[in-house]
Amino acid sequence: MVGGISGWQLMILLLIVVLVFGTKRLRNIGSDLGSAIKGFRKGMEEDPAAEETEQLSSEAMSSSTSDADETENTPEPRQPGTDV
Repeated sequence: MVGGISGWQLMILLLIVVLVFGTKRLRNIGSDLGSAIKGFRKGMEEDPAAEETEQLSSEAMSSSTSDADETENTPEPRQPGTDV
């Protein structure tokens, strides 16, 4: 008995789910769910030191990109006597 649901009720519910979705779609859903869980676990087990180095390298890249953007956006000095 799970949460007030008996074994017969679970079997009837399983039969209805199989009839509605079909076995092929349920198999696909199961494999997709399994691969998602596997990817999540792999992401959780990654080394925190590796994440820090990735974060530092991404910060360095973003700061160098912002420096390049600042030099590109600076206006050129105007020649004396040219009023626009």
